[in-house]
Amino acid sequence: MLLPRPFAKTLLPHALDERVTGYLLDSSSGVAAPDELSQVATWLQSALRPATGLLLDRDAGGAIALQVDDLLGDDAYRLQVSPEGVRIAGGSAAGVFYGCQSLLQLLPPAIFRRSRVTGVSWELSAVEVEDAPRFGWRGAMLDVARHFMPKHDLLRFIDLMAMHKLNILHLHLTDDQGWRIEIKRYPWLTEVGAWRLESQVGADPNGPGDGRPHGGFYTQDDIREIVAYAAERFITIIPEIESPGHVQAALAAYPELGVTGAALDVWTRWGVSENVLNAEESTVEFFANVLDEVMDLFPSPFIGVGGDECPKNQWRNDRRVQARITELGLTDETALQAWFIARLNERLTARGRRLFGWDEILEGELPADAVVASWRGMTGAAVAARRGHNVVACPDNTVYLDYRQSLAPDEPIPVAIPLTVEDVYQFQPIPDGLTDDEAERILGGQANVWTEHMDSPRTIDYFVFPRICAIAEVLWSGPSHNFADFAERLDEHLARLDAVGVEYRRSTGPLPWQRRPGITGRPHTR
Repeated sequence: MLLPRPFAKTLLPHALDERVTGYLLDSSSGVAAPDELSQVATWLQSALRPATGLLLDRDAGGAIALQVDDLLGDDAYRLQVSPEGVRIAGGSAAGVFYGCQSLLQLLPPAIFRRSRVTGVSWELSAVEVEDAPRFGWRGAMLDVARHFMPKHDLLRFIDLMAMHKLNILHLHLTDDQGWRIEIKRYPWLTEVGAWRLESQVGADPNGPGDGRPHGGFYTQDDIREIVAYAAERFITIIPEIESPGHVQAALAAYPELGVTGAALDVWTRWGVSENVLNAEESTVEFFANVLDEVMDLFPSPFIGVGGDECPKNQWRNDRRVQARITELGLTDETALQAWFIARLNERLTARGRRLFGWDEILEGELPADAVVASWRGMTGAAVAARRGHNVVACPDNTVYLDYRQSLAPDEPIPVAIPLTVEDVYQFQPIPDGLTDDEAERILGGQANVWTEHMDSPRTIDYFVFPRICAIAEVLWSGPSHNFADFAERLDEHLARLDAVGVEYRRSTGPLPWQRRPGITGRPHTR
């Protein structure tokens, strides 16, 4: 994902002689592209113009030429820089886009600034790169349910994903603590479910509340804009609507969906609420109707239905639920959860979509084409692949970016085990012991960003970067098994993050804004 240092020993495939003069972007430079690449050409112009001040007009003889080469794989690209100009070919528009991202890495880091930069020579070294991704699923899961991320900040996160050649955004839209997507048929899901009275402070289950109301949601027009913006950057957004657990925000809006029918508030604590959906046919239909509206908004072939961490106590202790288990001919509560997931899958498959869920869905009968997100280590990945399912690897002990980054006593928000950049760089999406056919069922992997303790985009920056840079490289190229080499390239890449304005973790200690004179405490929700 991060290009090797110019003219390092491990340079790039087919590098030209380092003594060959490269190409200088100047007022005579333009961009040439066929109609099928007009979107990529427009994006490249928008990426180059702010810092350089160059117009880079479209013309047939442009010194930066984009083209599709059918001999390359869909996401593969070839980038050539010579004294005559730049040529970027890709097996598809996506491949050309990834080549454009690599082109930016060959320029000074100031190219990522969004305002005119003077005194910089926009010179590209002569080089030839041929590159292709290792996995088709290179993702990040972002939880906007625990703390809502405003639309403009979500678009910024998408840009940062694209910068790192990530192509899947798994958007966690609903949970006990909030419902973040407008559903026209059921307006109370956002009128009530999108707002909570306060938020728990810290990871201690007995910790106090902060006394600050929190909420927000995306309108359907917002969603259409976000999906289109991501698509322009060749990122697919996979929505997730949790069920049958993690649903207290929905129950606060529509209590009749619950086992007890009691009036509830949107949950203000972290962890997992004991309140779950009942097994009535009307409840299944309610969530199927929700998924209909979700599918209208998201063209993704995969739709997330959750399926994780569903408490079973209410089901065990409720006579109506027990009668329903008997009525359906099921054996127990685990089978009931599998039945609920299977019913939602019927609605998804009727519209040509595939169910995507956490690895708990393996605990019962599972539709054959379901995709499993293996988060409880890699056991679920191995089991799912051997059972014939496609898998997305996201083990919590390697790629959960809400986990602490050291054991230092001043570590902000010390959650779970420490995961350093080097730790996440060791991520191996394919479990040991699989056959070649089973290994091919691993679609790729993703970083997971849970936001219980991230109440602003700045906090997300601190936890996600630069760890996600290591994950992106593993998913694109595979680990080089030479962390020192990656660390040296990452050190250069940090200058690009600086130019973009990412407030990444630099060292153990307070959050970046806490080091500034006169600013103390945690940031407020935006």
